[in-house]
Amino acid sequence: MFAATTLSGTKPEQYRQLADQARALLHGERDRIANAANLSALVYHALPALNWVGFYFYDGKELVVGPFQGQPACVRIALGRGVCGTAAQSGKIQRVDDVNAFADHIACDAASRSELVVPLFLGDQLLGVFDLDSPEPARFDADDEAGLAALAALYLESIG
Repeated sequence: MFAATTLSGTKPEQYRQLADQARALLHGERDRIANAANLSALVYHALPALNWVGFYFYDGKELVVGPFQGQPACVRIALGRGVCGTAAQSGKIQRVDDVNAFADHIACDAASRSELVVPLFLGDQLLGVFDLDSPEPARFDADDEAGLAALAALYLESIG
């Protein structure tokens, strides 16, 4: 059985510890749904001030909700719409301090105030996005962006 440990140290050190836990959790498993489910749970329970952590997968037309932790979510998001659709279409991480100030934000959970979305590509093919929401404004900083991008890369490595 897997047991997460408490994170300690600076934020970069905490993300290194979380990456070690993720690596152990994903080791030997190639299924994208199983790994997305476990990574969502790990991150949701390890990091403070999150109200949603999960995946949206690209079905060739739009993003469709995948495994997540948190309140029920929007099921489908068009490319280019909201923070997730923008990340998927642009291929760039979206770190939004105030989702209410983001043009075309999709409010799946009214409690969300800030968001970070990492696009997921296998080679040049869009797989989906890794999405995190917080009820706190400006919850995510550059350390979070780097740490969560590293976790997304571990996820892609596990299924690729």
